[in-house]
Amino acid sequence: MIRKILLVALIALLGACEDSSNNGYYISGTVNNATEGQQIIVSELNDTNTQAIPIDTAVVKDGKFELDLPEKDNPTISFLNLEGTRGNILFIADNTPISFEVYPDSLFASEVTGGKDNEVLYTYLKDVRNSNSRMTETRNSMRAAFQAQDTATLKTLEDNQKESFEMDKNNRKELIKNNPGSIVSIMILQDMLNTKAYSSSEMKSLYEQLDPEVQQTSLAQTFKSSLDRMSKTDIGSPAPNFSAPTPEGKELALKDALGKVTLVDFWAAWCRPCRMENPNIVKVYNEYHDKGFNIIQVSLDRPGQKDKWVQAIEEDNLGQWNHVSNLMFWQDPIAAEYGIRAIPAAFLLDEDGKIIAKDLRGPALGQKVGELLD
Repeated sequence: MIRKILLVALIALLGACEDSSNNGYYISGTVNNATEGQQIIVSELNDTNTQAIPIDTAVVKDGKFELDLPEKDNPTISFLNLEGTRGNILFIADNTPISFEVYPDSLFASEVTGGKDNEVLYTYLKDVRNSNSRMTETRNSMRAAFQAQDTATLKTLEDNQKESFEMDKNNRKELIKNNPGSIVSIMILQDMLNTKAYSSSEMKSLYEQLDPEVQQTSLAQTFKSSLDRMSKTDIGSPAPNFSAPTPEGKELALKDALGKVTLVDFWAAWCRPCRMENPNIVKVYNEYHDKGFNIIQVSLDRPGQKDKWVQAIEEDNLGQWNHVSNLMFWQDPIAAEYGIRAIPAAFLLDEDGKIIAKDLRGPALGQKVGELLD
């Protein structure tokens, strides 16, 4: 349900902004348990950061390979693939000699050395892996404590989880501040934006500390566009108005659906987390609609699948409130205006259409609406 190329998952949207050296673009490496004659394929990410384009190949000989490529005008997001092996190794080509230690059975564990940006990148990746490991261990412990009804341990684990999250946030900020000339900092900022755990003003401040050369890269411009869209939906900002067809084919505008408190909820029939949250939305609506709580749900269902959208409304008992959809999937203009990159996504508005909260789910939604209307 996430539309974009997740930067942590692919670790692909990377580059560098160092001056080109006279060393050229040279890679070499060893392949553990290699097959003689196996091909090494080098690819580059295209200008729109959406597709890897093969540019050259090398052949493994005696467990080693090397490839001398033309100098780069600009640092390039690149991939190294081993023939017959799934996955790839990602690196930044910036006219610095780069060395690889390739483990075919576990490409994820392969080692890349050479160039300042690759050093920053792998420092960040190590932090991410350690963080994910800690979070997984904490969640497992919390699940066990919950099942054992050990409330004291559960509370301690929840506090530890919050501390760990804050530590991760601070680590990311420091890595950006310490590397203003590295486009890896843009990758980190993009990850920060995707988590929805940072304010746009916080990220804007970090972005403005980057070197001008980094800000001019295509990756940085893509991030800046996303950040600008996010800023439109900051808490305290007026929600962008929109209009779209209802299931009956009539045009409905947000401004005509406002109550004292209004939930704008982005969802789709195919979105399982959205469908799981719908009973909670129904509950809150039934409790607070008479006090002025309205809902307008914006569906990101696919073209030609109006029947599935309408069926989901009926199955989830959502017919009590307003629905609109352009049936344009991720190309929906309303989703673009609100900077939606994943669903479910929700915005709580006051009677003037100002955003007062975002992405409240479960008990948090009912609690907030209750505070506003009780």
